[in-house]
Amino acid sequence: MPDSPDLPRLGASDVRAALLSRREIALIDVREEDPFAQEHPLFAVQISAGRIELDAPWRLPRRDVDIAVYDDGEGLAEPAARRLQALGYTRVHLLEGGLQGWRDAGGELFRDVNVPSKAFGELVEHERGTPSLPAEEVKALLDAGSDVVVLDARRFDEYQTMSIPGGVSVPGAELALRVRDLAPDPATRVIVNCAGRTRSLIGTQSLVNAGIPNPVAALRNGTIGWTLAGFELDHGAQRRFGPASESSRRAAQAAAQALADRAGALRLTRDSLAAWTLDRQRTVYSWDVRTPEEYAAGHLPGFGSAPGGQLVQETDVFAAVRGARIVLADGGSESDGVRAAMTAHWLAQLGWEVGWLTDVAAAQFTETGAWQPPHAPFPAVDSVTPAELADQLAQGDGTLLLNVTTSANHVKGHIPGAWWVLRAQLPQALRALPAPRRIVLTCGSSALARFAAADLARLTDVPVAVLEGGNAAWAAEGRPLESGEQRLASPRIDRYRRPYEGTDAPREAMQAYLDWEFGLVAQLGRDGTHGFKVLGGA
Repeated sequence: MPDSPDLPRLGASDVRAALLSRREIALIDVREEDPFAQEHPLFAVQISAGRIELDAPWRLPRRDVDIAVYDDGEGLAEPAARRLQALGYTRVHLLEGGLQGWRDAGGELFRDVNVPSKAFGELVEHERGTPSLPAEEVKALLDAGSDVVVLDARRFDEYQTMSIPGGVSVPGAELALRVRDLAPDPATRVIVNCAGRTRSLIGTQSLVNAGIPNPVAALRNGTIGWTLAGFELDHGAQRRFGPASESSRRAAQAAAQALADRAGALRLTRDSLAAWTLDRQRTVYSWDVRTPEEYAAGHLPGFGSAPGGQLVQETDVFAAVRGARIVLADGGSESDGVRAAMTAHWLAQLGWEVGWLTDVAAAQFTETGAWQPPHAPFPAVDSVTPAELADQLAQGDGTLLLNVTTSANHVKGHIPGAWWVLRAQLPQALRALPAPRRIVLTCGSSALARFAAADLARLTDVPVAVLEGGNAAWAAEGRPLESGEQRLASPRIDRYRRPYEGTDAPREAMQAYLDWEFGLVAQLGRDGTHGFKVLGGA
C-alpha cells in the first residue's frame, strides 16, 4: 500500500502509548465480524468497511478524534479510511502494517467479541472471588423445591431463546433495583445466570456490591454449563420482572449511589453535562440505560438507548473511542437513578470517565420512539416499488436482485431470486454473477442498499436502483419470501457464530469457549493496556 499524505500512519507503539495515557483513540478493524473475532487487539472495535456511513456517525461522534484503521491484508483499510475522510473525519490514520504490524510489534491478540468486558468479568471474579455454583448443585436445589430464585441477566430476547427452567428475565442493570421484590425473604438464595460467564459474574457481583442480605451466586458457566451437565433448557419463556416497590427503590438507590461514588463515577447535573458537551476536545457518549420500552415511551433529547447491562457487556460497541467520556441517564419515578449509578460504577472500573445525571425528572423525557442512530446522508439513487420489482422479476428480463442485509436475515427470509452479497465485495460479485440488464439492491429497509447502489453506479453502466422500503416493504405487502442459503455471492463472514448464543452449538465449541474465558486474565496481564481497577469490598 503506497504512502499517501492524506493517510498518515500510526504504529502499534503509538496506539499503545495513547491507551496507556488515556488519550482518546479509536482503533478500527474494518473487516467483517468473523475474521475480526478470530484475532484482534484488546481495544480494537469492529466497524465493517461496508457499514462506515451507517455506523461511524454514532460510534465516532467527534470528527477530529484520532482514528487508526486496519485490516489483515484484504485491501479494505485504505478505502475505508478514505470513506471516513469523506464523512469529515480529519485525523484518520492507517495502522502501520495493519494487523500484521501489530503482531510484528509483539502486540497481544484476542479472540471473540466484546472482549474488554469479558476479560473484565474474569478479572472481577479473580480479584473478588465472585461466588458461583455448578449446574448440578443449582439443579438439585430447584428439584428439591428449595427457596431459590433464578434471575437471567441477559436481554429478554436471549432469555426467550433459551433459559434455566423457572428463571426470570432481569437484565443486568435491573438486578439491584428488582431483586428485593423478587426475593423479599433474606433467606432466599439468588442465582444469576447468563449464557456463559460475563453477565452472570457481573450481575452476581452487582448484588454483592449492593449489599443485598440474600445469599447470591452465579450459575457457573451459565446455560453452557447447564447444557454440558446434560440438563434441559426452557425455550420461549415469558417471565419478567415487575414494578419496583418504594422500599426497594430507596434501598437500591442508596447502595447504587454509594458504589458509583466509591468507584470514581461523577455526579452530573444538566449544567455540568452542558460543560462536557461544549468541550470540543473530548468525545462524549450519552446513553439512556433504562429498558428499550421505557426509552421509547419518553427519553431525554440527544440520548441514545443502551440498557445498562448491555452497555457494560458491549463497551466496544457503545463507546468505540477509548478514553472518551460517557454520560448515563435514568431517573424518573421508576428507579431514581439506580440503573445509571450501578452502570456507572462498572464503567468507572472499566477505565472510563463516566458520569450519571442526578437531576433528571420524567417530565424532561420529551422525545419518544425507538432509538434511531444517526447516519451519513443518503446518496441520491433511483428506486423501484415492490410492485415494479415484482413485475420485473416475473418478466425474467435480466433484473439482478442483490440483497445486502445480514447473511442471517437473508437465510431467514429473502425475496425469491435475490443474491446475498457483502457490500465490500460488490466488485467481485459483479464479475462472478450473470451479466444483468438492470440491478436492484435491497436490504431490510434499503438504508445500506442506498450506499451500495451508489457504489455500483460507479462500477457499471447498467441501470442501478434500490427497492423502496427494502425487504420489509416487500413483506408488508404480503409478497412471497423464501428461506435458506441459496444464492450466496459472498462468504458468510459478516457474523461470528458465538458458541453461547444458540441452542445447537457443538459441545466442543462450548467447552472451548469456557477454556478461552478462563485464560483472559493472563492475557490482560500480557497486554498491559487495560487500565481496569476492580472495586474492593466495603
